[in-house]
Amino acid sequence: MSDTRRDTTPQTAENAATPATPAATPPPRTSWLGRLSKGAATRPGQIYGVPGEGDTRLLSVATIVLLIAIWWLVTSLGWVQPLFVPSPGAIVDKFISLVQGGFTGTPLWSHMLISMQRVFGAFLLASAIGVPLGLAMGMSPTMRGIFDPVIEFYRPIPPLAYLPLMIIWFGIGETSKVLLIFLSVFAPVALGARSGVRSAGIEQIHAAYSFGASRWKVMRHVILPSAMPEILTDMRVGIGFGWTTLVAAEMVAATKGIGYMVLSASQFLQTGTVIVGIILIAAIAYAFDMLMRFIERKVVPWKGKM
Repeated sequence: MSDTRRDTTPQTAENAATPATPAATPPPRTSWLGRLSKGAATRPGQIYGVPGEGDTRLLSVATIVLLIAIWWLVTSLGWVQPLFVPSPGAIVDKFISLVQGGFTGTPLWSHMLISMQRVFGAFLLASAIGVPLGLAMGMSPTMRGIFDPVIEFYRPIPPLAYLPLMIIWFGIGETSKVLLIFLSVFAPVALGARSGVRSAGIEQIHAAYSFGASRWKVMRHVILPSAMPEILTDMRVGIGFGWTTLVAAEMVAATKGIGYMVLSASQFLQTGTVIVGIILIAAIAYAFDMLMRFIERKVVPWKGKM
């Protein structure tokens, strides 16, 4: 006889209806792209959904160091002639020479100061006129109908195109130079202020009117704060156009300025002086941009967080 014992447990209806438990299936495998895109859960108090949030200073410094290293390697191996791209050491020597001896008998700091006066003077004038006019254009269809076609007409025209008119109308003095830079800065500032008016929510405006606010108070406490982020951003863009136009403004009858120094040095193939001038313009513009970013964080701390 076989020793195998049969299960004599009676099969009830409940046992017969219960299906057999299937074997546990392994979890689906996630691709490396899915694991990479799956971030950690957001902690309480952490900013969520802000594009570009994070500190990039270390990466920026590393990028600059890498570019300088590549520049030094290319010039040290002789892949590019010094006439076209001098080495970083030659640029430093040229800068020290300009600081000590100046350019065309004028100290380097004087060239920098004159160019800064032209650019920042035109920038302040364009901001003082462009921001109120842009706000008025955003608030009033009449103002927008009068000034918008004029600004949109001349905005895409390169400054070199109307530089001869500036000279014919205002001469070759400082007025034509500052006015040329002013026109290049004015358009983005005014149009930025006009577009910033649309940033104010209609619900906020109606709520202010329902509490008895006047038109001026709505402008002061609702529309202007809503428009400030875009105004400050376009002011930064405008100052960039100002520095771009500086070289064109100093092309005619200029004896001082960084743009004049760059143009004069290029005529005598002094590449080192040209690169020093370009670096000075970039350094001054970058320092001002950092200042504008600091002001932006203090004036509109809610930008990108609402």
